[in-house]
Amino acid sequence: MDSLVHNQDLRRHNSFGFAACAANFMRVETLEQLQGAVAQARHNSWPVLVLGGGSNLVLREQIPGLVIQMAIGGRRVESVSEDKVRVTLGAGEIWHQSLEWMLEQGYYGLENLALIPGTVGAAPIQNIGAYGVELEQRFDSLLALDTDSGDLRRFNRDDCRFGYRDSCFKSHEPGRYVILEVSFALSLIPNLVLRYQALADELKARGIEQPQPSDVFDVVCAIRQQKLPDPAELGNAGSFFKNPLVSADRYRDLLQQFPNLVAYPADDAYKLAAGWLIEQCGWKGRCIGAVGVYSRQALVLVNQGSGTATELMLLAGQVVDSVQLRFGVVLEMEPRLYPA
Repeated sequence: MDSLVHNQDLRRHNSFGFAACAANFMRVETLEQLQGAVAQARHNSWPVLVLGGGSNLVLREQIPGLVIQMAIGGRRVESVSEDKVRVTLGAGEIWHQSLEWMLEQGYYGLENLALIPGTVGAAPIQNIGAYGVELEQRFDSLLALDTDSGDLRRFNRDDCRFGYRDSCFKSHEPGRYVILEVSFALSLIPNLVLRYQALADELKARGIEQPQPSDVFDVVCAIRQQKLPDPAELGNAGSFFKNPLVSADRYRDLLQQFPNLVAYPADDAYKLAAGWLIEQCGWKGRCIGAVGVYSRQALVLVNQGSGTATELMLLAGQVVDSVQLRFGVVLEMEPRLYPA
């Protein structure tokens, strides 16, 4: 088992770049190392935080217990039918790099999720999604370690209880399971999802009339780079708030009050554009101390360099309050605050 490090600086392990300090830290590359780390934490009654890329976390200054950096890699492919494959990736694999590899191999279905930061193991926890595709639509199963019993458990789609940016790993039993590998059901034949307007517009602007998966991948990367800051240059966790869901009746009421309201149908409800709500409250580009709201996309909160989780959460609270006051809608943050 890799050696235990005490008082580890986590600045390079979280995309906000906050100067958090882990009381104990261990990097694991195998199941055996992970089992040893979990056993040590249980012996010492330590809480455990598993870190992938740290891209969906707001870390406080002091992190008690044990922080495990997930670095279990691996890729394997199984043929399912003439045009279907099951691709299994280790939880420590980098998400975007894995998508690049799958495209090169001709495994299609996840190209709309390009350039989302983080690792493969973190993706199902958040049920990541973008530009018309959500992970659950391409999900096959995953293998996880139950930290309570020490047993391995295979989860199918129903077991995961996926929701909008949600799963059982996030909401129902947070921290109990450590994801080891994730399997995806992919196609050898392109079946592009182009219904997201920004995606279709950009393809048209490039004169691409019959796009290939690689075109979708490239365009998604370009759109994200235009809208979202690079965490290596400006600390952030991508979208900080979920787009709130409201009933059709509530949507119609809001539309009467705010004719320019930006929203999208979602089954029998509507998904409001949280960035638009925040921008209408005057937050876009505003800074409070060393944290602020990104100047190009109001859905993104940023660390200007010396900010802290405490400052960021105060800012987030003010944003939530102002949106609720004006629109009667409560925003919910996407990243996890740790410790809560």
